[in-house]
Amino acid sequence: MAHFNPWHDVERGDDAPKVVNGIIEIPKGSKGKYELDKTSGLLKLDRVLFSAVHYPAAYGFIPKTYCDDNDPLDILVLCSVDIVPMCLVEAKVIGVMQMIDGDEEDDKIIAVAAHDISVNHFNDIADLPPHTLNEMQRFFEDYKALEHKHVSVERFMGREDAYRIIEQSIKLYNETFPNGSATEQTTKSTGVEL
Repeated sequence: MAHFNPWHDVERGDDAPKVVNGIIEIPKGSKGKYELDKTSGLLKLDRVLFSAVHYPAAYGFIPKTYCDDNDPLDILVLCSVDIVPMCLVEAKVIGVMQMIDGDEEDDKIIAVAAHDISVNHFNDIADLPPHTLNEMQRFFEDYKALEHKHVSVERFMGREDAYRIIEQSIKLYNETFPNGSATEQTTKSTGVEL
């Protein structure tokens, strides 16, 4: 029996890469790290952050994208209200935070909720208050350091770079999963059973 998987069965958005669907896993302010269980399509608690830090924005992924870390492309969505986990949000892409996690590149798309008038006037990462970017950088570097992992935020880049990264992740998804989410296909092409 086929089951619904948010990664493979939700569209990435008609206006991608400018406006994408973000599927939120973690609400802003959470100390719980939730993530999509790739097999069941349910949300699971991966771990509780053992520090005073908490997520600076809603955090999730863009469906039907794929990156070198074997996961969909991450997205941080700024919004004036808490977005609950597994909520689908139309997100206007404004930039990207490029990180190195261990030895792997780990891009985080930065977006604003398209239907939130308190943030949707931001069109590029340069429009954000500087403390917003500092908060994002500190969060990712600090919580990893407390887990004895090294992460460095290399740079923040604007929306054109973010569009390019999204397009690359769409291309990689289409090459890796030519038949969508068929488990057999996934195992064959990546060695990873989803």
